[in-house]
Amino acid sequence: MPSLDGMDHRSDTRAEVREFLMSRRAKVTPEAAGLPAGPNRRVPGLRRSEVATLAGVSVEYYAKLERGAIAGASASVLDAVSRALNLDDAERAHLLDLARAADGIPTSGRSRGRASRPASPRPSLQWALEAITDAVAFVRDPRQNLVATNALGRAFYAPVIGDGGRTPNLARFQFLDPAARDFYPDWDLMAEMCVAVMRAEAGRNPHDKAFQDLVGELSTRSETFRGLWAAHDVRIHGAGTKRFRHPVVGELVLAFEELAITAEPGQVLLVYTAEPGSPSADRLRLLASWGADVAPDVAGQPG
Repeated sequence: MPSLDGMDHRSDTRAEVREFLMSRRAKVTPEAAGLPAGPNRRVPGLRRSEVATLAGVSVEYYAKLERGAIAGASASVLDAVSRALNLDDAERAHLLDLARAADGIPTSGRSRGRASRPASPRPSLQWALEAITDAVAFVRDPRQNLVATNALGRAFYAPVIGDGGRTPNLARFQFLDPAARDFYPDWDLMAEMCVAVMRAEAGRNPHDKAFQDLVGELSTRSETFRGLWAAHDVRIHGAGTKRFRHPVVGELVLAFEELAITAEPGQVLLVYTAEPGSPSADRLRLLASWGADVAPDVAGQPG
């Protein structure tokens, strides 16, 4: 007989699948799908029957998928549903992750056990970070914990790291610390990005108790987080540009690249750089000088 814990996980996955597919269906207009809108539509997006037709499956089978019974669905069916719903790469990957979870297949390299507090980074990983001297470099785990930084990263994230009494967490800072609205000039955009990255992670590793606890904490304490989480939007971080307003050097416009750490599944290395010769590059050098003077006092190692 399956364990109660296992039954809970399957129930959670079914609910996640149901809400994700329904939210995506509601976003696709008939016009976008190449279908006539017609009169008397009672739903904001496509009907279930329309998704089924576009995906080449029966209405009964698609209804079963949307009720969360995705276990055993073939890759070809999931691809067809993804096309019917106009899913982007991140959304398609999320659907496949949910299907793997429903089938009891963990994401490659991920532990299904309960996670404790973040472990200290391996010395060689910290050495690699410290070797990056002209850019902000840090390691983030799947739960948005800031688990390791280089010297410039400690200066840059001084508002997040604080007094070092607790492992810095980027999601908690985003939604629970008033200083985040100063640090992130585009706070609303950053909030959406943070939650969408977390949503994607929830699909990859739905049995992470520490992650579930974080989501519960943020949902309880932040109405904004709760609303964004309910939207079921997902995204892949990857690369891009962000704006920051640092309390010491002012506005910084930084490009970022995200790199997977193969030795630590689920952890990523992010590197923030400024365009050479730009005002942000000058301010980043000034921040490095400031950090060298005060880092021992304001921003010790995360952990």
